[in-house]
Amino acid sequence: MSQRRFIHYAEGRGDGAENALLTFLNSLEGQPGLVDACLLASPAQPGLWLVESRWADAVPPLDVPDGCKHWSFEVQRMVSGGR
Repeated sequence: MSQRRFIHYAEGRGDGAENALLTFLNSLEGQPGLVDACLLASPAQPGLWLVESRWADAVPPLDVPDGCKHWSFEVQRMVSGGR
């Protein structure tokens, strides 16, 4: 892999999690190094919400909403899918 990439996940559950993570998602726009980000809902786990963000460089300090768990990962290997 020629370029380091990083992924950050923020997880929230229950009442208010969707709105809190939507606000968090919107706060990421324009941050240096942000590749993209999305809000995810789990049909199999109602009330579970995730924000996945991908970064060209190390994840900067982020203001994750209170009560949310979060993790950062460095991508070790990628494969391309067919389009």
